[in-house]
Order: sequence, then C-alpha cells, then structure tokens
Amino acid sequence: MKYSKIPVARSVVALCVAKDIKHVVISPGSRNAPLTIGFTHHDDIKAYSIVDERCAAFFALGMAQQLKKPVALVCTSGSALLNYYPAIAEAFYSDIPLVVISADRPIERIDIGDGQTIRQKNVFENHILYSANLYSELVLENEALDPKLQQKQFEAQKHNEREVNLALNKAIEEKGPVHINVPFYEPLYDTVENIEVSPLQIFPEIKERHYSENQLSSYVKEWNRAKRKMVIVGVAQPNAVEQKFLDKLAKDPSVIVLTETTSNLHQSEFFTRIDTLIGPIEKDENRKELFKQLQPDILLTFGGMIISKKIKAFLRNHNPQHHWHVDQKKAYNTFFCLNKHFETDVNSFLSEFLPLTTTGESEYGKFWKEIKSKRQKRHEEYMAEIPYSDLKAMQQIVPEVPQNSIVHFGNSSTIRYAQLFQWHPSLKTFCNRGTSGIDGSVSTAVGAAAISMDPVLMITGDLSFFYDSNALWNNHIPSNFRIVVLNNQGGGIFRILPGNKNSENFDRYFETVHDMKAKPLCELYNIEYSEADSEETLQNNLTGFFEKSDRPKLLEIFTPRKLNDEVLLEYFNFMKS
Repeated sequence: MKYSKIPVARSVVALCVAKDIKHVVISPGSRNAPLTIGFTHHDDIKAYSIVDERCAAFFALGMAQQLKKPVALVCTSGSALLNYYPAIAEAFYSDIPLVVISADRPIERIDIGDGQTIRQKNVFENHILYSANLYSELVLENEALDPKLQQKQFEAQKHNEREVNLALNKAIEEKGPVHINVPFYEPLYDTVENIEVSPLQIFPEIKERHYSENQLSSYVKEWNRAKRKMVIVGVAQPNAVEQKFLDKLAKDPSVIVLTETTSNLHQSEFFTRIDTLIGPIEKDENRKELFKQLQPDILLTFGGMIISKKIKAFLRNHNPQHHWHVDQKKAYNTFFCLNKHFETDVNSFLSEFLPLTTTGESEYGKFWKEIKSKRQKRHEEYMAEIPYSDLKAMQQIVPEVPQNSIVHFGNSSTIRYAQLFQWHPSLKTFCNRGTSGIDGSVSTAVGAAAISMDPVLMITGDLSFFYDSNALWNNHIPSNFRIVVLNNQGGGIFRILPGNKNSENFDRYFETVHDMKAKPLCELYNIEYSEADSEETLQNNLTGFFEKSDRPKLLEIFTPRKLNDEVLLEYFNFMKS
C-alpha cells in the first residue's frame, strides 16, 4: 500500500479511518496530493472524484444525510475551498456531519503575492463546529542529526493529532461540519511503502441528557391543564420518532399534530398539510375568530426547519402562552415566544414526559380534524377542475412515485407544491432546508443516490436544476436515479409573492424568464430524456419513467408560466368554502 511521505498526511488518513469515515469525496488539485495519495490507496476508503467543488460538497452532504455519519471532503488550496461554503452552511443548519479537509501553503507563504495563497485559517468560522489549523511538517531524512528540529517536529505532530481528533469527534458527537486545514511543504508527490502510523486517538463522547420527574413536574402540570396543545414537527430523518409516542399524541383530544412533507412522520390523525389548514383561514371572513380557536395554549416543537410561512405568520401573530422546543443542540425562537429548551433527543424526552401526562376533555382536536376532513374534500374538488399547471403536474406525479423511494425536492416553489399533497408513507423525503438555497439541490440528491440501495427521485424547478447542472458532471450517478424538472421558464415562486408582476423589470430581474431546456445537458451526460407539455403527454411519459433502465432518466415538464400563480392562489380561496 502507498502512503504519502509527509507524516501529517498519513496521520489525517489514519485518524479518519479509525473514526469509521469510509467515504471521501476528492476534487483534483496539486497541493492536496499527499491526502489524495493516502485516501485513494487505502483499502478501507471508498473515494469519489468530482471536479466542481461546490457540487462535490453537496454530493458529500447527500451521502452523509443517508449514512447518518461523517463523509470527508478533500480539496486543494485557494478558491477551491471557498466553493464548499454553501454546503457547509447547509450542513451546519441541518445537523449533517461533514469533514472538510483542505490543503494549504505553509503560513509563511500566505499573502506574499503567490497564486492560491488565500487566508484559509478559520475561513468558515461563522458556520463550523470546529476549525483545526494544523502545523506544517518537514520530511526529515535524518532526524537524529538535529535534536532541536526533531523536537519541533514531535511537537507539531502531537498538536496536529490532537486537533484532528477534536475536529472528527465534534463532527461525530454534534452532527455538523468541521474544517481541518493542512499546510504542506513541497515535494508533494513522494510516497513510501507500508509505513503505517499510529497517531494519538481521542475517542468521542456521545452525551445524553435526561430529565427527572421532578424537573418535568411543572411542565407536566401546564400540559395537563391546557385544553389546546399544538405539536409541530419540522425536518426530521425517517423513523426519527418512535411510533408509540406518535400514536399517544394522536389519541389526546386536546392535541393536534402538524407535520410537513420533510417531517417523515406518519399517523392518520396528524395534519400533514399545514398550508391547507392555515391558508383558507387567511381568506375567510371569520378569520379572527377561527385563528383565536386555533391558537394553542402550549406549542411543542421538534425537528429542524419549518417550511410553511403560513404557520410561522399565524403563531407570530397569535403567540401561545408556552413554546417548548426539544433538541439536543439548538432551539430557534422561530415564533418569538420560546420559553423552554429541552436539551435532549425527542425519543428520550417523550419517553420521560408522556407517561406523566393525562388526557383531558377538549374539543380542540375534534373541531380541527373535522375541518381537515372538509378541506380534503375541497382539495379533491379543486384538483379535479383546474387546468394544466405546476399544481396539476404535481398531482399527477404523486401517485406514480414507486413506494420505498427516496425523494429529494428542490427549494422554493417545488417543495411548497409538494406540501399540498399526501405522499405515500413508505417514501423517505428530503430537502435542503437548512439554508433553503437552490444551489446544490441536485448534487445532494445525486450523493444520496450514489450511496443508497433505494431508488432516488429528484423533483426540482428549472432554476434550481440549471443552477446546479454541474451535478450531472459526475461518474457516480446510478441508473435508477430519476430527475423531474418542472420548467415554467423562470422563477415561478416570485409570481406567487406580492408585487407588480406585469413589467419588463419583473420578468428580467425577479422571475428571470428564460427559454432553456434540459435536453442538451442530457445528451452531454448520457441521461435518457423525455418531455411533457400537457396532462396527456405527462401521464404517457410517467407510465414508463420509473421502469428499469441502463442509465439515469430525466423528465422535463413544461408548464404555462403566467397561469401557475393564479392556479395556486385560487386554491386557498376555493378551500375556504
């Protein structure tokens, strides 16, 4: 087996392997050659080569999301590293473990007017769990001849080993991105045979927080006293919450549970489409009274970011008396009324809290579940009569998605359309909602597909797709990967938002109207292409779209640009009746 001649490179590789990091995404470069040599020649490492660093980072994000364990990224020095930032920010807010390993010049070479010598130390400090800045190590041919140099080298090695351990442990323990910056002296390509290293190992500590009955007693009293309790679940991994806890919440008449497509929770009594509940109330002449009846006494939240702008607006204007959030790391004051953060995982909390609670008399759940049933009927009536549009296309897609698939959604309008439908409970759904950016959505799905045994479907809008089209410049896309592109010739989300939509300025600078098509990209990257521009052609193309193939497939759905917003906005007017 080949190893880099540079000791710090060998230590980094050895510690990654020791911490069970088995997947490494490498972007080509020269300064990172010692790391590339070490990772690509190691029997326990699966290495991936992706040229575009931004795509590489989101690709690794998609892998780590599925593996639920760290994936490493390796790049050369300079601007290459900065291209990782969007994915690092997403990982930071979505609690996804990424290990960013960047090569660098020695410190005395920075800011001397040489190429690719930017200031890499702590470059991600606002969105990183830990930054390990390592010392350069010389390759000493005869260490015994210079005791001072030998001592200096020894101290550098111990510093580096400690820093790498702390960074990797942080990624494992706290589930998020870390940065290891490794400066190298030349020569970079020299190798040695069969020289293993045994660096210092500091083992991670997975800390668990538990609450005693005494600590919970005051909150239990408030819960038992309250007649209106609302539970909202944001982004969550599939099977993140034990079903027995969900079932108990569903049986309490004083509780309503609101989930989203990305919550990955399933219980027939839950409200799976928040906007369908809130949106029609906004249009109702009795909205003040209805919002007052919906306003909870206690709001309990867990999971990550919440997509629905409507529920945020409602709760910010109609604060509950108590808002409690359950999360091991953080609690965002999303509704401006947070007054308790339970710093533990949701299963531990519910296992300790729910047995202490009682089920009281309340009409809260019954009232809103009746409204939910009526809304479903109105939804079906409206969907039966609307013209071909984004919303109609999404309705056609939903029943065709194969069970047990992984479904990734692009940001902006796509995920919001998805929120209006009931998806099969066997599906595992994801969307980059940490920062909610369109950059990297396709790359994330490709990363998930590369690591998953299940088929992966990406549903995205046109701007998200074209913005991240380098995601297809990738040799690791499996043949069962599918992409659906809703092409409404621009940023359709902006037509839904308030503002003057009938001007050249709006078309050019907000909606960004275009006439691009995905077909040339599919031809370039050997992806099977099909297109639809009507209900009939869409249904015909969906029929065989998910069947086995020897290469990935893309279905591009063209919808009328100026009709989509009218159809969606009228949806909520229709539902209020």
